[in-house]
Amino acid sequence: MNRIEKVLNKGEKLLIPYITPEFPIKNSTLPLLEALHYAGSDMIEIGIPFSDPIADGPTIQHSSYIALKNGVNLRKIFNIVSEFRKKFSTPIILMGYFNSILNFGISKFVSESVENGIDGLIVPDLPVDEADELINFSQKYGLSNIFLVAPTSTTERIKLISSKSTHFAYCVSVTGVTGERENFGGDEFENFMRRVKENSTKPFVVGFGISKREHVLKAWEWADGAVVGSALIKKLFNIDEISKCSEIAYEFIKELKNGLVQEKKQIW
Repeated sequence: MNRIEKVLNKGEKLLIPYITPEFPIKNSTLPLLEALHYAGSDMIEIGIPFSDPIADGPTIQHSSYIALKNGVNLRKIFNIVSEFRKKFSTPIILMGYFNSILNFGISKFVSESVENGIDGLIVPDLPVDEADELINFSQKYGLSNIFLVAPTSTTERIKLISSKSTHFAYCVSVTGVTGERENFGGDEFENFMRRVKENSTKPFVVGFGISKREHVLKAWEWADGAVVGSALIKKLFNIDEISKCSEIAYEFIKELKNGLVQEKKQIW
């Protein structure tokens, strides 16, 4: 059974942080993954840095730029996840643009992802109706495909995305790029969530704009999980110590998941 499926079968609301590997400094990725695990992350999303990230706002764009300067590539990401897998079973999801996957080779990318302990894949610039080759290889090797639902998605498209997503779909809370926002929710968001709920046969999570505990709780009212990316990345800006990166990530995700952290201690 896929690790993602095991988590979903618990029936609990999920918190899924997103990190950019080797940001903000070299060799910070594995300690960050460990800290996020101990903070209670239900799954962890790792971005594949790309030179032209069309779905990402300035925060994640900047982190990708730093990560590329720090020498990140797919092979390094695979090696880090493989090392993480020696001790932890938290599902890992890669989010990357199709050009990176195509250049690596679709079959090779999928097989090596699974071989190194990666559980799922999000490709924001690959429409679901053009993803058959990726889906076929993913089914062959056991990689979970997670497709994006936008507020502009029609009823028929929501049904299609739900059916093509292996275990769950990912709802983009607003039209536009990633980025933390002061306000989250509102009538438009709730109408969107209602449409997704009525037309999905699989669980779904919500991302884009989540930066506070109250945002997470709002997402949990409607969806099975909340994804937090830019807000976490922003907290790591200009940090130059690995232990400090881990501490900041641990405390932030612990707070988003459970409320205010009462006791701060390093356990990783």
